[in-house]
Amino acid sequence: MKIREQLPKYRLSLPLALLAAVGLAGCVTLLALWCQPNSLRAVLAQFRAQPLLIVLNAMPIGLLLLACACLFRNVFFGAAAVNFGVCALSIANRIKIEVRDEPVFPRDLGLLKEVGSAMGSYDIQYPAAVIAAVVLTTLALVVLGIFIGCKPLSLARLKLRSARLKSWLCRLGGAAASLLVLAGLILTVYASDGLYNSFRVSNAYYIPSVFNELGFPYCFCHQFTTYPIDRPEGFSKAEAEAWETGGQSGQGKAVNVVMVMNEAFSDITDNEAFAFDGSNDPLPNLHALREDPHALSGHVVVPGFAGGTANTEFDVLTGMQTNALSAATTSAFRVVNRDLDSLFRVFGGDGYHTSFFHPGDDWFYNRENVYRWFGAEETVFADQMEDLEYKGRWVTDDYMAGMIEREFEGTAASGKLLFHYTTTIQNHMSYTADKYGEGYDFPDVPLTAEVSEQVETLLKVYIEGARDADAMLGRLRDYFAAREEPVVLVFFGDHLPYLGDNQLGYRELGMAQDDVWDRLTSYCTPYVIWANDAAAETLDWENTVNALELPRITEAISAAFLGATVLELTGRGGESPWFDFLNQLRREVPVVQKDTYLLSGNMLFSQEDLDADDSEPGQALRDALFKWRKWSYYKLRYKDVTE
Repeated sequence: MKIREQLPKYRLSLPLALLAAVGLAGCVTLLALWCQPNSLRAVLAQFRAQPLLIVLNAMPIGLLLLACACLFRNVFFGAAAVNFGVCALSIANRIKIEVRDEPVFPRDLGLLKEVGSAMGSYDIQYPAAVIAAVVLTTLALVVLGIFIGCKPLSLARLKLRSARLKSWLCRLGGAAASLLVLAGLILTVYASDGLYNSFRVSNAYYIPSVFNELGFPYCFCHQFTTYPIDRPEGFSKAEAEAWETGGQSGQGKAVNVVMVMNEAFSDITDNEAFAFDGSNDPLPNLHALREDPHALSGHVVVPGFAGGTANTEFDVLTGMQTNALSAATTSAFRVVNRDLDSLFRVFGGDGYHTSFFHPGDDWFYNRENVYRWFGAEETVFADQMEDLEYKGRWVTDDYMAGMIEREFEGTAASGKLLFHYTTTIQNHMSYTADKYGEGYDFPDVPLTAEVSEQVETLLKVYIEGARDADAMLGRLRDYFAAREEPVVLVFFGDHLPYLGDNQLGYRELGMAQDDVWDRLTSYCTPYVIWANDAAAETLDWENTVNALELPRITEAISAAFLGATVLELTGRGGESPWFDFLNQLRREVPVVQKDTYLLSGNMLFSQEDLDADDSEPGQALRDALFKWRKWSYYKLRYKDVTE
């Protein structure tokens, strides 16, 4: 006879077993919350103010416990399994936040190989006391399960000869029912952004803080349905892998490249609704560079309207499109969780020093981790910058120009070439009268249209920031013009400014009035690519620019094509099959914006138009666009990027 069968055992009735399950679920939930980086007292204070969080955190644990209790036919064994699994995830979440300032997401469960290889790269301080408490609690539950069981359900109605089969059908049925309920809740209640955003938190944009304050179990379940990546129909990993063949580094011209993505930089003041002239032009440097023989200019079509800075960064640097990742709205930087090909890797492969600057928090949009995955050799955020200069609450564009100049001088002194990317912040919304402090004197904005007082204020404040952005452009042009080293400067905006709800300012200015605005113009920001004399000579500027075959009529390209264009301009065609493909696609369809396409002949197509085009060129274009989607998916999910 087995030893276990010789031990005295008390069997709980079904009501008592369910009551025990509820109590144990609460205990496991508390232990999982205790494992978080912040104090349990702070979490419980948050829960007392918002009691629904108690249910939302305990419910998935309770359903998992019921499922395991059915399988083991013992509520304590089920609680032991769930306690160990949930608390292990909570500890992993704690470690990941402490090491990388990012919580554990459900997608991380599919990256266990990458996690294992990355652990050796960090100095991890394991919470020994917490781990010991979880292990001891799990063992205690196992011991309780040995002495306390559950009475089996009556199976009289099941007309089966085998009692063992009846038992397993009951176990599997109970577990399946619990898991189905949990899945249904995750797809409905836990998926609700409205519910998630309704809870008060100290900083809704700082995801680790949200996890700490709302509870790891609830936030983890919510993340199952956020930041999706759709698998393209007919995707083949082997097919996409074959596209990666070819490419050889070291073929580019020896020029420094500095890219500046300026917050909300736009040329809306060129619209006929404004009456600026040469004496008060807010963008004199942009306009001067448009006439410079060593400059290219036009517009980039960015992923979002009046927001989504990081999505534009993603599109420009990777050549993938945020809007093509999923049919649902997503945040591109939140789907990045592995090394990716980017401009940093191409230039880094050519021996460049690569760097990224941003005068904001490193956790915002998870930039600290994302730029490491992009391959940036150096990243510098606000907390690493000295003697910051502010205009209102934001670090000035002029300060960032100085940072770029010092970065260039340091790199040049080391004998290396520089690839650099800066994302500025000064002209960030909101454009209220107190943006730069009480009593700030904003210049008047001459208009030909009648606008409300609210819109007039928005315009005054925004255009003041645009003046400073243009001054940054002029300062960098003058600085690099005086340098002997060859430099290419790329300056562009991340999105149009927010000018009131429902595009209020744009409507009053008469800009938001047609279908083209909705589909295309509202996503256009200016870009200029300028080469100093040394770079123009090195690149054979005129001939190289002509070979780019950039659109001359619309002068617009998708943001996802801008980085590839810079690579071709600097002689790096042939270094990356991915970016070579993008440059070829750009020649056929310069703008791809959601379900709108602007072809090289300045023809505007909708998705419906393209689907109905049965011609050979139409089919070829559909195939190329589909290849773009499939190749992007392969890179995000599977490609092993080697340094």
